Amino acid sequence: MRADPFQLCLLFDFYGELLTEKQRELFDLYYNEDLSLSEIAEHAGITRQGVRDAVVRAEHILTELEEKLHLVSRYGKLDQHIEALAGEVKLLSRINSNYMQNAEISKIIAQMNEHIRAITG
Repeated sequence: MRADPFQLCLLFDFYGELLTEKQRELFDLYYNEDLSLSEIAEHAGITRQGVRDAVVRAEHILTELEEKLHLVSRYGKLDQHIEALAGEVKLLSRINSNYMQNAEISKIIAQMNEHIRAITG
């Protein structure tokens, strides 16, 4: 089953540097620049079929890399967990501010927020 364009672009962001320069260029023109196979063929000086073959090969390589390494799926899960953690830290902060007013808990919450910021950039 072929991945959808969004998924392929995400795979390209993670694994694109592992493609050949030509595969990267043709894939980028097709998916990110939204050029047709004919437009890319004219630009690259190759046949339309040659462009299609290179793009399909790149899609296959990117998909295969994800099946082996799972970086994109791990990133997605990590992002979900960070969002959940940030929400829980915010709730804990509100509870501490409204009911407990514990300085030590406030310090730990601040440290947790720093860790979240460090992870998310």
